[in-house]
Amino acid sequence: MSIAAPAERTTGATGATGGATRRHAIAHDASHYLLIPSSVESPETVGEVADLMRRVRAAGTSLTFRSGGTSLSGQGSTAGVLADTRRHFRAIRVLDDGMRVRVGPGATVRQVNASLARHGRKLGPDPASEVACTIGGVLANNSSGMVCGITQNSYRTVESLVVVLPSGTVVDTALPDADAALASAEPELHSGLTRLRERVLADPASVATVERLFSRKNTMGYGVNALLDFERPVDILAHLMIGSEGTLGFISSATFRTVPVLGSVATGLAVFRTLADAAAATSVLADAGFATVELMDATSLRVAQQLPDCPDDIAALAVDRHAALLIELQAGDAATLAAERRRTAAVLDALPVVDAVVLSPEPARRASLWHLRKGLYTAVAGARPSGTTALLEDVAVPVENLGAFCDGLIALFDRFGYENSVIFGHAKDGNVHFMLTERFDQPELLARYRAFTEAMVDLVLEFGGSLKAEHGTGRVMAPFVSRQYGDELYAVMWEIKRLFDPTGTLNPGVLLSDDPDSYLRDLKITSTVESEVDRCVECGYCEPACPSRDLTLTPRQRIVLRREMADAERRGDSELLEELRSDYEYQGVETCAVDGMCQSACPVGINTGDLVRRLRAETAAGPAAAVWGGASRQWGAVTAAAGAALTIAKALPAPAVKAATVVGRSLLGADQVPLYSAELPGGGRARRARAAAEPVAVFFPACVGTMFGAPGGALSASEAFIALCERAGVEVSVPDGIGSLCCGTPWKSKGYTAGYERMSDRVREVLTEATDGGRLPVVCDASSCTEGLALMAESAGFRVVDSIAFAGEHLLPALTVTEPIGSMVLHPTCSSAQLGIDPVLTSLASSIAAEVVTPVAWGCCGFAGDRGLLHPELTASATAAEAAEVASGSFDAYASTNRTCELGMTRAVGEDYEHILVHLERATRQQD
Repeated sequence: MSIAAPAERTTGATGATGGATRRHAIAHDASHYLLIPSSVESPETVGEVADLMRRVRAAGTSLTFRSGGTSLSGQGSTAGVLADTRRHFRAIRVLDDGMRVRVGPGATVRQVNASLARHGRKLGPDPASEVACTIGGVLANNSSGMVCGITQNSYRTVESLVVVLPSGTVVDTALPDADAALASAEPELHSGLTRLRERVLADPASVATVERLFSRKNTMGYGVNALLDFERPVDILAHLMIGSEGTLGFISSATFRTVPVLGSVATGLAVFRTLADAAAATSVLADAGFATVELMDATSLRVAQQLPDCPDDIAALAVDRHAALLIELQAGDAATLAAERRRTAAVLDALPVVDAVVLSPEPARRASLWHLRKGLYTAVAGARPSGTTALLEDVAVPVENLGAFCDGLIALFDRFGYENSVIFGHAKDGNVHFMLTERFDQPELLARYRAFTEAMVDLVLEFGGSLKAEHGTGRVMAPFVSRQYGDELYAVMWEIKRLFDPTGTLNPGVLLSDDPDSYLRDLKITSTVESEVDRCVECGYCEPACPSRDLTLTPRQRIVLRREMADAERRGDSELLEELRSDYEYQGVETCAVDGMCQSACPVGINTGDLVRRLRAETAAGPAAAVWGGASRQWGAVTAAAGAALTIAKALPAPAVKAATVVGRSLLGADQVPLYSAELPGGGRARRARAAAEPVAVFFPACVGTMFGAPGGALSASEAFIALCERAGVEVSVPDGIGSLCCGTPWKSKGYTAGYERMSDRVREVLTEATDGGRLPVVCDASSCTEGLALMAESAGFRVVDSIAFAGEHLLPALTVTEPIGSMVLHPTCSSAQLGIDPVLTSLASSIAAEVVTPVAWGCCGFAGDRGLLHPELTASATAAEAAEVASGSFDAYASTNRTCELGMTRAVGEDYEHILVHLERATRQQD
């Protein structure tokens, strides 16, 4: 049934709301459920949400709100209308110097905390998925995390909400007359909430159950503790919305009270001989003030020992029935932390541990231990058999029952044959996570999963626990809500649903279900498709880092559409297969920047760019392949010609040049012919060899500087690097034949493998000789080219260093700043991030500028070599948020690390971005 408004609403990426590609791409989330929505909407304003609510109700269908898609319990899936709220509603407004923050549901936790960081504040909720989970999901699930417990979660730290009810009524709970306004607009809801409060308070058994269950983490059912904690119906409404999983209304904005960032940290690992010993120590450590107490059972430790960078003390442990607690003290400053370490020393000394616990303030040790803890999911999920689904569940029990419960859970794993199922979690909260892998395409395995779930529910309830601690009830636990709460409170919850949503429009089947088998329906069958991506768990961590996320597809969506195409082909659904394939060429392949940023966020290490490069290679034939093959043989002439062409173009009227490229694109294809734009510079100068008597490095100037000249007659990055070396008294050489050499990225990214191998062989041969067999490092002045050269060097024996890192170590100490800059805005690149040189970039900038700003909205610019010329819409979309943030301020200088990225940001912002070394050279010139 269509619910489109007369204007035929569209959703950006794929056109019509009912398009199969859009519907199948967005259907997949981090849970083990899969339903394909009938249509997808992307409302932009509160008014549009209210209108959508009314239209869906009138059409008699259902509506589900979806943002980050990181939920694990099935609450973001629907066969009805799916409203994508991630694309809009991203506003972040810091209030009262960071003491409060007003946030839209489409912003991620990491983005909000980045905005608060300069004020020394952060959000209370601290979910592990903070890189990708959005505020909408955090509120809808009352998500918590490793530190916040139940004192700093959303329920406790939200000050006010703006809510759109299923009727279309908008409620702003911050307004002074909010309660009266609610009574006027929604009299039955207002009075009904009062009646429910009175009903619960009149039943001592209900009060006792609520107080018991909500004394610890509990996201099962509705937050009926709101009926005890608040009197005014509008306040009850606001707190019932938290944890309601999109079944009662839509939260369009939330104002949080923030908490301080405790930046001084000491971390340690306590290893015990038994799980019982570790569990017994949990309450002792929590009472002593440890901020985090993270449990890892014996299976977790065995899995951790297989990680390549496992700490030596864990690798050497002969694991039997051992368990470990990762513990951490946090304080506002170093002195306070030192006092806390002294205060807790006796507590640690008294623990029955295998070896003495050492609390280290060293960032490297902390990173190593947390990588161990977080690597459990990576190790198990990444190694699971192809075609299986990874299930990450969470429960909570009273801390005093933690050890016995975990023993019972391990017994269930053994009983049902779930091997390598790790147990970990937030021990001080009694919050246990466990992971298992299952196939849902075989009846006997589905029966096993059902029997295990029933037994697990019995076990949790036997120990007085909650069946969901922080992941939300979703579909997976909806049939068991009555088991946890009893009939009376279960009836209260259904009455809450009826008061808010009398037609059952919002997210049916989620949080409450009278069907005992509903959790076994619509289970996700994970197809085996391609080796590059089969281990994807569809968590969505990759999505915020993807430059095409608001234009076409995200990495997760590129992967799931490959699975959908494989499924359609197996089913013989040729119509769907044809549509998906047709859309995928542009959305999946042409607009992928293959920048690798997805891999940096992926818990199982997938680089979706590897998939896209292979797909490009499979179709890389014909005239284009011949041209690029020839270019690999005559690269010097090609770059010189490209630079000369840009110089000529710069001298001509820009509209005429652009028109010519438009004609070329119409004849040969948009993915083959670049689109000219007025901000492009003229060509640069040719690269030339440089001899040195005693060089400390071999300089490899990037060819991009030959093709794209510097703005306004300034020095290029290569020229600035040479000038800085001369100024610092550091000798570098440039190898013979440099003009015909390249890092190979143009061929590799386009899938022209023969040309890439030809260029790689030549570069390795030249640089092996130039570096004296690897004695000298190779330095490159474009971060993406540094990455490309480093890949070539893996099999050649020489080392590649980016010019920024080289300048920080060898040049900056010998330079004197003579012309400081007032303010500078930085655009780190995806390559600089993956090379790990962003701290050095900031250090160089800070050495020459009084104020250095890296935008909170920083991300990959999507220029990706020539992608920004072939598909300028990709760069426009990727840079929109960052450009808007930069434009809101005023800066004296704009810097980056790569020429093409500088072009992309120049186009987006309207200011000339230059390489940081150009700014460094200008700021350290000797005065006459």
